[in-house]
Amino acid sequence: MNTARQNGWVCAEAMDALIRVALGEADFLGREGMTRVLERLVGIELVAACSDLDALRSEIDRCRPDVVLVDAHMPPDGADGGVRLAAELRSTHPRMGVVVLSRRASASEATALFAEGSFRRGYLLQERVQDPTDIARALGEVADGGAVVDPRLIDELVAARRARSSPSPLAILSPRELEIVGLIAEGLTNGAIAERLGITRRGVERHINAIFGKLDLGDPGDISRRVKTALLFLAEAQP
Repeated sequence: MNTARQNGWVCAEAMDALIRVALGEADFLGREGMTRVLERLVGIELVAACSDLDALRSEIDRCRPDVVLVDAHMPPDGADGGVRLAAELRSTHPRMGVVVLSRRASASEATALFAEGSFRRGYLLQERVQDPTDIARALGEVADGGAVVDPRLIDELVAARRARSSPSPLAILSPRELEIVGLIAEGLTNGAIAERLGITRRGVERHINAIFGKLDLGDPGDISRRVKTALLFLAEAQP
């Protein structure tokens, strides 16, 4: 979905319908601020704004939003309330999108969020709410069936992974395969990986297929396998 600025805010170009969004944010000031941002985004309709998971679940059932934008630490579940809600919605509302906002880059949160696939799932740091462009882009991508991973998660966790000296749990992979997994985690496309390594794109594809097979990441048609591979690599950065 393409986005453009209109009067200082983001609008969707050639959008067939509004993206209906339900917001879950426990902090009053955070919720009020996010509400104002969402209400001024062209192409976005805010249908609910809730302070706890119970109220949010009720509003989801009542309003049937296209995307739920939720704090990762939503009460009453606390530490991982938003992530657990995303898992619930896989069963109860499988086509509903979820964008989880977190205060810090957490590989464990992201891994849990994408554990059952990347379809209509997004993970952003809360600092992204300062830029309406990032919120609009994430909501549009997830509503269209895609996945969004905050670049800061990649940057911070890859740096931490490289600073560690302990053996990798991905030792089953060859050195070249592990190198490619690291480049996937940095967000590089197959073409960019081929250019970085000085090999053909077809060669990169063969390596990636071998990696997916060794790591047993599901059916070849599963579009989330690339995300799962990256998050498996990034999770090593967690203490």
